[in-house]
Amino acid sequence: MTQLRTVQVLGGGSAGSSAHVRSLASGLVARGVRVTVCAPAELDRVYDYLGVGAHFVPLPRLGDPATVTALRNACIGADVVHAHGLQASVRAALALSGGAAHAPLVTTWDSRCHVDGPGGGVLRMVERRTVRAATVVLATSSELVDRARRRGARDARLAPVTVPPARGPVCLHDGKARAELGAVDRPLLMAVGALERGRGYRTLLDAARVWRELDPQPLLVIAGEGRERAALQRRIVAESLPVRLIGRREDVAELLAAADVAVLPSRWEARSLLAQEALRLGVPLVATAVGGVPELVGDAAELVPYGDAEALAVAVRGLLEDVERRMDLAAAGRVQAGSWPTEDETVAHVLSVYDELAGR
Repeated sequence: MTQLRTVQVLGGGSAGSSAHVRSLASGLVARGVRVTVCAPAELDRVYDYLGVGAHFVPLPRLGDPATVTALRNACIGADVVHAHGLQASVRAALALSGGAAHAPLVTTWDSRCHVDGPGGGVLRMVERRTVRAATVVLATSSELVDRARRRGARDARLAPVTVPPARGPVCLHDGKARAELGAVDRPLLMAVGALERGRGYRTLLDAARVWRELDPQPLLVIAGEGRERAALQRRIVAESLPVRLIGRREDVAELLAAADVAVLPSRWEARSLLAQEALRLGVPLVATAVGGVPELVGDAAELVPYGDAEALAVAVRGLLEDVERRMDLAAAGRVQAGSWPTEDETVAHVLSVYDELAGR
């Protein structure tokens, strides 16, 4: 039997997709599959796809006509092309629509865009075209499976992705991390994610106004970068909010482990990295009941409506005042995390789809 060859395509390279592709590439290479990763050059510097044995093809920036040509050439001779996310799916569909590459296309849906007004119609059209170009759509939550089917997917399947945990030992309530963040003698709340609209940070700052009245006053630390940073910082200063923006960090697991409560206020999530890491570490989580979050966390987190600052503030305050409830959630989180597919099971599932499509 000839060696299976797959091409993995990344577009903008969200943290979840990029980490998943690294995990997938590593597992596939270990099983004797030839893997080519096509992605923006900076992603290999961060995720080291070459280091796990994959071939790497840097793609030009989005909108560059050379992107489709480079991807089309990379896909020649592939048995399966696997695109991760909408941007990557558009590129891969264009690359496979002409030329010498005729491999089946697998598309992973692990997120969704929210566009209001006329742009929403354009987004729906793009989603329809990409799912109809795919032989199989792998969606990371039941909601996304339903969405892909509504858009006309021929074959949409649930394929939960569990991003591997942080490597190395992590100390819970690490005093050094708390001292660095300025939360030695006060509760520490932790949020992680790009500072963009739709991530719920404005609501989170509304809730932080309520926490100013607590004694001791909790500190909210937000790790991440994005276009909303300046606006958020101005509001933190103007309202004297107990909030710190610490930018993008490589030690998020260590910082999260030091927290008393993790907070996920997003408008939508599929399988949130923050939620996965918090439950694995036994850090109590307050999250919005949106997208795939309820399916991911089960009964192991406090869930609140999106955009409801009062409900968010009450849920966090309740946990800070109830040590026993925090301990119960910590235990439940570890149990829930144990029910997720392992890294090895995720790779095996994807490989079974490839073998099916390649007729092996």
